[in-house]
Amino acid sequence: MIKVREMDIELYRNYMNELNGKAEPGWQYDETKLCGVNYNDTWRAWVYDRCQQKFRDYKAESDEIIAALDMGKNQTVIDIGCGTGAFTIHAAKYFKKVFAIDISKAMLRRARKKAGILKLGNIKFCKGGFLTYKHDDEPVDAVVSVKALHHLPDFWKLVGLKRIARMIKTGGKLYIKDVVFSFDMDGYESRIKSFIQSMTNRTEPGMKWDLETHFRQEYSTCGWIMEGLLQRAGFKIETADYKDGFLAAYLCTKDII
Repeated sequence: MIKVREMDIELYRNYMNELNGKAEPGWQYDETKLCGVNYNDTWRAWVYDRCQQKFRDYKAESDEIIAALDMGKNQTVIDIGCGTGAFTIHAAKYFKKVFAIDISKAMLRRARKKAGILKLGNIKFCKGGFLTYKHDDEPVDAVVSVKALHHLPDFWKLVGLKRIARMIKTGGKLYIKDVVFSFDMDGYESRIKSFIQSMTNRTEPGMKWDLETHFRQEYSTCGWIMEGLLQRAGFKIETADYKDGFLAAYLCTKDII
């Protein structure tokens, strides 16, 4: 059997991109590359959806975000990192149009299937991410991202946030909810172990592996860094809500420049 090295696959991918004239700069972070759990797998996308709904109320979360945005039904929203449609599906009932963006084809397929069952025709599904999605429509009234930005290192988070700012109308809104660390770093080992155990008890044994993978391989950042990134990207932070030392939600307004 011929062994194919990861380097060989990467070289071939870059060659084909250049051949097709679609290559991103060679120095740009590849957000399609696996980071943490592989959510581009159809089975994993299904398991993710099932597991998340054991401790998350998608409707209640979406209602909270919609209330925070405080927008009318004639407005447009981008849901970037939409996953299986937790926010997108609910938001489509409240806004004129929702752009559902995700880097994972498997996640998009599941979200699209849900939208089809409910006959929601005002959702535009697009494959892409913080660094690659190109918004060709008019600037939107708001962008929402839930538990997705942590897939990028901090420098590339800032690049992604600046790109998002260009997609939003001046004075428009950004709502970010993610795994953000605000606990006392002196006790980080015990805090992380306690958090993983607590979440595992609330869901299923497989959650332990997912969370350990998150801490080991993904790029959640500290609250003070996240606030700095948002401000440097051109946003005014209206509210910053930190919970349990591991979760945070930010409601921001695009600054008038």
